[in-house]
Amino acid sequence: MMGDTGFIENAAASLARVRRQRPRVHCLMNTVVQKFVADGLAALGAIPSMTSSTEEVEAFARRADALVVNLGTLNDERRTAIRLATTVAGDVGKPWIVDPVHCDYSPSRLAFARELLASEPSVVRGNASEMELIGEASGVLRIKTGAIDELTLDQHSIRVENGHPLMAQVTGTGCLSGALIAVFMAVEPDRVTAATGALLTSGVAAEIAARRSSGPGTFEAAFRDALAALHPEDIIANARISHAEG
Repeated sequence: MMGDTGFIENAAASLARVRRQRPRVHCLMNTVVQKFVADGLAALGAIPSMTSSTEEVEAFARRADALVVNLGTLNDERRTAIRLATTVAGDVGKPWIVDPVHCDYSPSRLAFARELLASEPSVVRGNASEMELIGEASGVLRIKTGAIDELTLDQHSIRVENGHPLMAQVTGTGCLSGALIAVFMAVEPDRVTAATGALLTSGVAAEIAARRSSGPGTFEAAFRDALAALHPEDIIANARISHAEG
């Protein structure tokens, strides 16, 4: 794996490619955060789509450059839509990420998350309790989120230290983080490099937004503005990562 400086430089370059290429990302996103995530992706320069209709989802997934699957507000129709979309992504070789939201609350959701992992997504992303429960998944990039986000693939580990506590007070920032990873995977073939770039982008934007905010309400709008205004140079100037190999 490349060194820390290489990951930071590639993150900046990937952000520039997102701005130029405007990748399409289909989001099977929980209903609570759909607008927040769509607005965040649009601010960055991506083109989001959100339908979970079983009549449409295969066509949307096929047209997208990447797919993000979020297990919040799960029901039978969404399960079917997720299976249809992930099958398309697998068949045509498009990158996809699964975010097993609250699989630690629901045995049936945990079982579904493990079913999806068996289909070999590019990335699985969750908090510490979610990631502990779903267990290992060979060949899948694992991202454990928290005050420091830890990315692990095989014996390689990267820690992204950027971010701000106000992110935890705005519903949907974690869901948007997962969608941003899909965006970066659409323009960067190496998923570790892509995910690192997405997390640095989100974390640096959050730090910029926090300086302009008086609380979670103003932070939400400032975060979207920071994503829209973020330059590759901002990542290079502010990125904080550590790189380890076990």
